[in-house]
Amino acid sequence: MHFVKNVKYVSDFKLMLSFEDGKTRLVDLEEHLDGEIFEPLKDITYFQTVRVNPELDTIVWDNGADISPDFL
Repeated sequence: MHFVKNVKYVSDFKLMLSFEDGKTRLVDLEEHLDGEIFEPLKDITYFQTVRVNPELDTIVWDNGADISPDFL
């Protein structure tokens, strides 16, 4: 399993992620914001509030949404 160490908002629904192994990856989450928990993330201003939760080792938002680092 990989761990997200850093996240940076890029544009639209794109994020630049840094992983524990030193790799970086640009991800576009626009097509993956399905379901009730992800609905608020469709607001780009709210989407930009993304952060890394070091206890979960992945990206999260204040509404409780998170995405598995393996998916990312």
